[in-house]
Amino acid sequence: MINIAHQRLINQKIIDKGFQQPQDAVEFLGAIQAQDYPMSKWAVGIRTKNATDKTIEQALDKGLILRTHILRPTWHLVSPKDIRWMLALTAPHIHQISAHYNRKMELSSDLLNLTDELLAKAVEGDKHLTKAELMVHLELAGINTSAGRSSLILIHAELNGVLCSGKQNGKNNTYALLEERVAPAPSYTREESLGLLARRYFRSHGPATLQDFGWWSGLKISDAKLGLESVKSEFVSETIEGQTYWFLPNSQTALQPSTFLLPAFDEFMVSYKNRAASLDSSNVSTAITANGIFKPIIVVNGQVKGLWSRTFQKEKVNIQTHFFSDTITDPPLAKAVKEFASFLGKELT
Repeated sequence: MINIAHQRLINQKIIDKGFQQPQDAVEFLGAIQAQDYPMSKWAVGIRTKNATDKTIEQALDKGLILRTHILRPTWHLVSPKDIRWMLALTAPHIHQISAHYNRKMELSSDLLNLTDELLAKAVEGDKHLTKAELMVHLELAGINTSAGRSSLILIHAELNGVLCSGKQNGKNNTYALLEERVAPAPSYTREESLGLLARRYFRSHGPATLQDFGWWSGLKISDAKLGLESVKSEFVSETIEGQTYWFLPNSQTALQPSTFLLPAFDEFMVSYKNRAASLDSSNVSTAITANGIFKPIIVVNGQVKGLWSRTFQKEKVNIQTHFFSDTITDPPLAKAVKEFASFLGKELT
């Protein structure tokens, strides 16, 4: 029987740091959840050889990695090679989800189409503007951007392929015109796109179930099933405790002892609907809050054994660990702590 947790560490390229370039890690995984921006960079870094926070920031500034709303919906890192076809696939369903909130904020379709046009004009000519700067443009046009309307307006523009992430401006994220930032790319039929997304997910996240894929993608389960059906001949399956898991053939690998400090919202945890393979039920409420905040986790041999956090003091970082039961002080933990500090380019306190 396959060891689900261990195989996920391997297939997600955490154990062997499977990539030379950060953009390759993002493309391989399909999308990396990224509402916690600093932690999302560590999610890429822990899968990339010799990566630093700075090199990943540079990849984002160059547009080799983009940050946008594309799945479920929430922020994700995505490859510019994939953003067009993924948006074409996922945006219609997310628009349906957003419609309730738009009505509540009195944002009509006509108004949102107008804000799309105004935002496009604001960033045209390779301008990279912050959220606050964009809202000034809309306010000058007589559009109310208060009380949560601004976020909905920007998400609408992202989903319609008008805006995507721009270059970092100090500590502030910016938006840029997608047409200027992303090269033209082939288009696919809906059926082809479902297959592409399913292949990407099960290749990089397996062993995983259909329900896991549906959760991660945000697609209707019927669409998720169509995607899996179109590519399932490329995978093998195993039924464990009544759940059918799909993964690449020849995936089973000898167990390797491992200890990692994984970031908040890491794909190892957030990308599965059922997380029991790595997280004991008694610790779920500690690792994941009631409102869906996934905390940074200590993972030992595929199992979540505790939480970690960090605080900064100028050029130093202090990393605190909290274990659910017995404290772990083995050398692999010390190595994991040093690796994170090195990624940041800071000394440990």
